[in-house]
Amino acid sequence: MSATTAPAPGTATRGKAVQVKLQRFGAFASSLIMPNLPAFLAWGIITTLFIAVGWMPNEILGGYGNADTGTWQGAATQLALAEDGTTFHQYLGLVGPMITYLLPLLIANTGGRVVYGARGAVVASIVAMGMIVGSTIPMFLGAMIIGPLAAWVMKKIDSIWAGKIRPGFEMLVDMFSAGIASAAMAVGAFFGFAPIITGVSNWLGSLVSSLGDAGLLPVMSIIVEPAKVLFLNNAIGNGALVPLGAQQVAEQGKSLLFLVEANPGPGLGILMAYTLFGVGMAKSSAPGAAIIQFLGGIHEVYFPFVLMKPTLILAAIAGGATGVATNAAFGSGLTGPAAPGSIFAVFATTARDSYVGVALSVLLSFAVTFVIAAVILRATRKRDLAKGGGDLQAAIAQTEANKGKSSSALGALAGTTSSNGTAGTHPIHSIVFACDAGMGSSAMGASILRDKLKKAGRGDITVVNKAVATLDDSADVVITHVELTDRARGHAPSARHISVENFLASPVYDDIVREAVASRTETAPA
Repeated sequence: MSATTAPAPGTATRGKAVQVKLQRFGAFASSLIMPNLPAFLAWGIITTLFIAVGWMPNEILGGYGNADTGTWQGAATQLALAEDGTTFHQYLGLVGPMITYLLPLLIANTGGRVVYGARGAVVASIVAMGMIVGSTIPMFLGAMIIGPLAAWVMKKIDSIWAGKIRPGFEMLVDMFSAGIASAAMAVGAFFGFAPIITGVSNWLGSLVSSLGDAGLLPVMSIIVEPAKVLFLNNAIGNGALVPLGAQQVAEQGKSLLFLVEANPGPGLGILMAYTLFGVGMAKSSAPGAAIIQFLGGIHEVYFPFVLMKPTLILAAIAGGATGVATNAAFGSGLTGPAAPGSIFAVFATTARDSYVGVALSVLLSFAVTFVIAAVILRATRKRDLAKGGGDLQAAIAQTEANKGKSSSALGALAGTTSSNGTAGTHPIHSIVFACDAGMGSSAMGASILRDKLKKAGRGDITVVNKAVATLDDSADVVITHVELTDRARGHAPSARHISVENFLASPVYDDIVREAVASRTETAPA
């Protein structure tokens, strides 16, 4: 007779450490991609409109015409080799140069800035240029690596003679050291780094193509959907699917990879199932969360609903796989990332010939998820009602037992707060909400608190949202999710840090408003 033993504490610790590392990687990837999403969107719009199969085909802007047979001789052109061995001039257009040069340079620049400020951004851009011209494919993955790496090397080089330069020679040393180092690294990236990243990117692209040829693309949902709920969505989306999707757009004009993680159908299916068949606070909060998730594109609002009843992940996987299979069957896809994952963003970046497939992928993924989630919720409804429906603590304890570890995300529905204290002794002038990507939940939290302060007559207090990686020490108060507070303290050690488990409904906001109003009253002249 076999015995069952509990996992050793070290195993749980290692598992948690791996999850934290993946979350940090995802946060860092987001800090490189998210600020540049407007550029991706602009490129997607231009691609949708002007390529040969676009809404407004234009061989000049789309870059698919032949200048030798056209009349636009003033357009930017490049020499190309014809099949008969002769050369001709080919339009560069906007689509090609943007994906080849602009987008990777922006990513590298952002990565360099995160690591070493403006100096790192300049060096990273120079080195990335060497890598870009040394490759035959768009260098998104390469830019995400070489940008931060080049800035880090420059930072280490500067540290060698920090504080040792004679007064008056600082600018001279700074200019020449950056110029020489970046030139050397650019040459190294051209000959050494570009071929490696090209090979890796081609291998990943071939892997995706092989999955498609074998009809196995829906299998990706088995990894993607659980990863999303465990807050690894940034690592999956921005770290892998967006770069690979952009490469496919350059080759095929569209990609279904942009919808693997961003499809709003599965999340809507779970939230609508809770709306009709849930109990207690989960039932009452689900409709509002559905609006935020489907229209606003903030997918993480449905994660706690899945964490409360982990079997619902099966519904999310089935719905996600259905969406991927639908896009694969119809050959549909997007021309750029749908960020945030709103239905508006999805249709704004849908390829001209893909509206039916994309619409069906969202609709069918919603329907499949909803049906399976409804069956699960109906099957457990009596048990949930017996617990009082609104007993979130019991649900959290049960879910943590199923997961084998605690998860602060489960406390989101309870609106509980974990803080180092909300009462302060210094006046509040600026408040920063920080999350992994600097968008989504932190933006919503900032909007809520900003509105509360304005209604209380303290609209003079600045409330903004940022990514944790871009925090500085200038804010008076930094508000983060409990899992990110320690990282935030490292970036802003002088600020007062407040941890929350739910950006959408925390009693901390009212405490801050009362403190802000009281501080103004105390400092007002008699």
